[in-house]
Amino acid sequence: MTYQENVEKWLHSTDLPDYLRQELEAMDKKTKEDAFYTNLEFGTAGMRGYIGAGTNRINIYVVRQATEGLAKLVESKGEEAKKRGVAIAYDSRHFSPEFAFESAQVLAAHGIKSYVFESLRPTPELSFTVRHYGAIAGIMVTASHNPKEFNGYKVYGEDGGQMPPADADALTGYIRAIEDPFAVQLADLGESKASGLITILGEETDALYLEELKDININPELIKEFGRDMKIVYTPLHGTGEMLARRALAQAGFESVQIVESQAVADPNFSTVASPNPESQAAFALAEELGRQVDADVLLATDPDADRVGVEVRQADGSYWNLSGNQIGALIAKYILEAHKQAGTLPKNAALAKSIVSTELVTKIAESYGATMFNVLTGFKFIAEKIQEFEETGNYIYMFGFEESFGYLIKPFVRDKDAIQAVLLVAEIAAYYRSRGLTLADGIDEIFKEYGYFAEKTISVILSGMDGAAEIKKIMDKFRDNAPSQFNSTAIALTEDFQELTATDGQGHVEKLTTPPSNVLKYTLADDSWFAVRPSGTEPKIKFYIATVGETLSEAEEKIANIEAEINAFVGQ
Repeated sequence: MTYQENVEKWLHSTDLPDYLRQELEAMDKKTKEDAFYTNLEFGTAGMRGYIGAGTNRINIYVVRQATEGLAKLVESKGEEAKKRGVAIAYDSRHFSPEFAFESAQVLAAHGIKSYVFESLRPTPELSFTVRHYGAIAGIMVTASHNPKEFNGYKVYGEDGGQMPPADADALTGYIRAIEDPFAVQLADLGESKASGLITILGEETDALYLEELKDININPELIKEFGRDMKIVYTPLHGTGEMLARRALAQAGFESVQIVESQAVADPNFSTVASPNPESQAAFALAEELGRQVDADVLLATDPDADRVGVEVRQADGSYWNLSGNQIGALIAKYILEAHKQAGTLPKNAALAKSIVSTELVTKIAESYGATMFNVLTGFKFIAEKIQEFEETGNYIYMFGFEESFGYLIKPFVRDKDAIQAVLLVAEIAAYYRSRGLTLADGIDEIFKEYGYFAEKTISVILSGMDGAAEIKKIMDKFRDNAPSQFNSTAIALTEDFQELTATDGQGHVEKLTTPPSNVLKYTLADDSWFAVRPSGTEPKIKFYIATVGETLSEAEEKIANIEAEINAFVGQ
């Protein structure tokens, strides 16, 4: 079906709400083409897109279609699966409550039970809820850290992790087989609540999750002595972190926590920030302002669905340093392993997991403690799969997992990134360095001095629409077929193609990769620098990851600048 035919189908639907009809009628030709030329696709973590009319937008019809596909997947697993039901949560974005409850109504029309939160809740709590209630699946309505124009729909498996590839592929097949999203049936909301097909969750589930958080902190005595009066500023950036982070910090014994109250209000427009992304220092502007007022040691920010956390630390001159996702990961890994070693509780078969585009600094830290690092594809579901494997085989004990994109998981009662857990542990780590008369910045410097000066940079290039998708493919093909033999005057020692599942060394010897296939290319240079290229799984972006190591931080950063310039030149040829 052409995009013009799709547009006509929507315009002739008698059920189309006025707000979508008016938006559609006001679109120019180029906007219509982008909104209807394809269907919004499932990627590494579900689907995400601009809110609005169209098959390539997120709206009630796209959500109904996705949920109808999920209902058919659940039905394929039998009556017991339908009784186990689906847990549903949502963040503070436009249409999030509508998308969540409409999903529940679609499921109810199939006789599938659902557990829906009464109001916004974090992604990690949704993961916990799937596991606690024994649900067969979960839905999280969120666009994570994207701007206000976006929303999204993430699907979880019964382990509480993002749906693994086999089920995700089956779900995609069911969704694509639905030819008319306007024909998807919805059960009556009131009747479904009365019959028990839709159960509303609230404080009782919050209390269960908060109880699990009591085991996150490793050294309560350290917190009592050095963390109780340590000044912390926290901002939920208008999102779901407000529901739990403040309570979790108080529960752990951090008594001097200041909240950026103007950003504790759930606001779908994220009116105090250009983008609610804790990876960006710009999102910390109000937290820094409050931090200077109260002389805060550390600033913490979570994104709207509270699965990512950003950290800033006060430096000697009073300014705040915005830590990278890799630096936060290094601090957490080092502290977990060192604290357990000192307590005599570090297992011999300790294991950590990270994405293939995250820093090798944490690998070196893990190895120094006799722990094993597992590298997995981007997408936290692959870390969740490793945790499940460890539990089933007993070969390893999970200690920590992370992605460079500011996602961390300490305890596996959740099977996705958990910023609430990370907030608690980063606060404890800050207290640990404070007990030594140091800051988190000093901690990073200690790690660099011990393991080497590692630097990383992620470059995201937005390429929207049909032309953008073609350009992304062109760039990937160019690297795959004609990549240079060296960067920064350093030979490429290993080329890993995760789509072809090949690892080719500098002499042309090829070995088989064991990960699932994914459209990622990674080049390791002879000096242990590396860079990777991959299209985003949920956004119209192509990403370049560059990582280097040097004798000094400035040397490592100079290498990054050189490699970035050569990548730009190669892409632009």
